[in-house]
Amino acid sequence: MRRGPLRQPLVVAAALSVLLAACLDPTTGTPPPKGATVPAYTSSIATVTAEDLGSSWRAGCPVGPSGLRRVWVAYWGYDGERHTGDLVVARAEAADVAKVFGRLYAERFPIRRIHPVTAYGSSDDDSMAANNTSAFNCRKVTGGSGWSEHAYGTAIDLNPVQNPYVTPGGTVLPPSGRPWKDRSVRAPGMVHAGDATTKAFAAIGWGWGGSWSSTKDHQHFSASGH
Repeated sequence: MRRGPLRQPLVVAAALSVLLAACLDPTTGTPPPKGATVPAYTSSIATVTAEDLGSSWRAGCPVGPSGLRRVWVAYWGYDGERHTGDLVVARAEAADVAKVFGRLYAERFPIRRIHPVTAYGSSDDDSMAANNTSAFNCRKVTGGSGWSEHAYGTAIDLNPVQNPYVTPGGTVLPPSGRPWKDRSVRAPGMVHAGDATTKAFAAIGWGWGGSWSSTKDHQHFSASGH
C-alpha cells in the first residue's frame, strides 16, 4: 500500500492552506504593542480643487471645494505596518479629524485603507466593498432623497466591512460585512459602544451610527450624529 508515502505531503499541504488563509484574512494583522518604539503620528491639511474632487463633487452640491479640505493621516494597517492615507472633510472639521486619527493611531486601532471615494469612481458600494475608510462624497442619504452627511464632508465611514450598515429587515452593507453583523464578536478594526474609537469621535462632538435605535450604521461617524 502507498498511503504512508502520501501522508506527509498531504499534511504539509493542509498546513500551507491554513497559513495561506491566515495571510489572506484581513483581521490577522497586529499593530505594534503599546509601549513599543514606533514612528510618531503625523498629519497634514491641504486645500482641494474641483479637479481634486473629481466625480465625488458636481455643481449643485451643498458644499463647494473651498469649504473642503484634504486631511493626510498616519494609521496602522491590518498588516501591522504604518501607512498614510487621506480623507476629504469639511474645512471646519479638518483639524479635529486629524486629532481623532491621532488618537486611533495611539490606540493601535487597525484600518484597512484610507482613500477618497474617487479611488472607487465615487461609488459608495465599491468603496465599502473594498473596506475603505472615506469621508466626503456628494451623494444622497442611503435609502432616502436628502443629502447625506457625507455630502457636507461631516461624516466618516470607518472599516465598513468590520462595521457594516444593518437594517432590522436584514440588509447588510457591504454584503461582505455579514460575518460582523453579530456585534458580540470582538475582532480587530471593529467599533463598539464605549470603546476608544467612539470616545475619540465623541471628544470632537461627533456621534456614532452604531448607537441608533433601529437601523445600525456601525461604520458611520458624523458631526450631527445622523
